[in-house]
Amino acid sequence: MARHRVGLWMYENCGGKEIEQKIVNKLREREIDALTGLNLAQATAFDGNIVCNGQQLNELDLFFSYNAGQQTPYQVYLYQVLNSMMPMINNYQSFALTEDKFRTAHVLKTNGITTTDYVICNKHNLEQVRAHMQFWGGKAICKPVDGWGGNGIIKLESERDLDLLMPFIHHQQAPQFYIERVIENDFSDYRIDIVDNKFVACYGRKAAPGSWKTNVTSGGSVIKREPVPEVVELALKAAKVTGLEVAGVDIIYDVEHQRYVVIEVNGIPAFATPDQEAFGLDFNDTKIDFLVDLIDRTVTKDSKAPAKGFIPSLSEALIKPNLLTEEAAV
Repeated sequence: MARHRVGLWMYENCGGKEIEQKIVNKLREREIDALTGLNLAQATAFDGNIVCNGQQLNELDLFFSYNAGQQTPYQVYLYQVLNSMMPMINNYQSFALTEDKFRTAHVLKTNGITTTDYVICNKHNLEQVRAHMQFWGGKAICKPVDGWGGNGIIKLESERDLDLLMPFIHHQQAPQFYIERVIENDFSDYRIDIVDNKFVACYGRKAAPGSWKTNVTSGGSVIKREPVPEVVELALKAAKVTGLEVAGVDIIYDVEHQRYVVIEVNGIPAFATPDQEAFGLDFNDTKIDFLVDLIDRTVTKDSKAPAKGFIPSLSEALIKPNLLTEEAAV
């Protein structure tokens, strides 16, 4: 009989089902049973219990959530509640932090980590934004704080572009307006994969011809990159201050200031797809081993120890931004 039981919810496309089975098999070798397919959209909570597909989740020793494309506000709401009952990977606090671009940039800045220059303000008080744009040479990147995959990102080439955006800005539900300084770069980035504060892999993405977005969902392509020590060290620091157990840190080189800059920290960085493995990205087995080690250590040390936190009110959950992350694709 297994000593521990953990719950898994992983994406199934792009090779995810095969990766999940490898994780299940390796956990079984360590006398840890893994219950799969625990989609919180199908869960119900009552009388202090959370039940999903006939399984009582609060009896588990750990829950591993690794599905980006199917996240909904309801699932994220139960994600937070479940994190108050057991260890989660990633823990809810860090997951929610890195889903918000402003909060992530703020934490990185206050911890001395080089990241994008930004400004956020009330969408009805944009004079502060205008002043920063003047300081930045009239250019900026407008982003939703909780967007993904390059969606909703607009490049402002002048202050006039800000004026043209006014009707769009005022019709948005979000109360804030967030922009970042345009960073002069070669339209490619580094993605550093990290598990349990350990380096897993380094690769990159390059924007399509005529585009400046490196996201694969925006037309970018995956490229091979050597793990530059300075880049790896920067990524490890970024993952540590955000508190993510599993992280994908995106970094670009700022040509103007001649330095590497963290542009995003992702809580659900995908494994390499079969096509990408054939291309030469061979880090999946290492990532799986590090992840299984982390789960094993966590349930052995902290089994049944509730995570510190609180159970949110429904009204609080409804007023929070929709937490949606990039579908599983590097």
